[in-house]
Amino acid sequence: MAVALLAALCLAAFLFWRHYWFFRDPQRTPPAEIGLVSPADGTVVYVKDVAPGADVVSIKQGLSATVKDITREDSSQRKIVIGIFMSPFDVHYNRAPLSGKVAFVRRHPAIGSNVSMTAMHWRSMLGIEPRYSGSTHIVQNERAVTRIEAEYRGGELPLYVVQIGALTVNGIDSYFAPGTNVERGATFGMIRVGSQVDLVVPWREGFEVRVKPGDRVTAGESILLR
Repeated sequence: MAVALLAALCLAAFLFWRHYWFFRDPQRTPPAEIGLVSPADGTVVYVKDVAPGADVVSIKQGLSATVKDITREDSSQRKIVIGIFMSPFDVHYNRAPLSGKVAFVRRHPAIGSNVSMTAMHWRSMLGIEPRYSGSTHIVQNERAVTRIEAEYRGGELPLYVVQIGALTVNGIDSYFAPGTNVERGATFGMIRVGSQVDLVVPWREGFEVRVKPGDRVTAGESILLR
């Protein structure tokens, strides 16, 4: 009897999470302070100032991730790359870091097949650095790359938001078609189920990075960069 009751409670908890809690989309209010807000809820796993042609992270011996690996786009400019890991318990709706026009949304299949994000999940839970160690999903898994043509401090700032699916991904959604405008902090998509979201921004003189690995951030509200 006790075993059956426990099994029923576990099943009920799973169904509540899978069909209700996972799809919650709480209201968010972007701060009055200027700056690029987080595109995702979760834990910051890397913050990198990347020179042209340099690696963003070294995942394991013989495997590194470049800006091209993450965005699937060539780049000859210095970039700031911020990776955010979303656990299965985080809100999975993603929000625009700045107001701007959606230039494109490009979907890229996995290289081979999607792999698990278990290593990053446990390293993030236990606070083990570097949190990206062994996480081949950064370069391998399917992704949707959204380029937003934004303006910031009087100049153009074309940025990428990269939604990376997990092994159990059941879809990467995009709500804004190319050519449409999106407001800072607005929901522009989501990933089902576990996932990672990277923000890739051209480096600009005077940028101040506001986060570091291990920080918890909130989509649409936490300022990552100003």
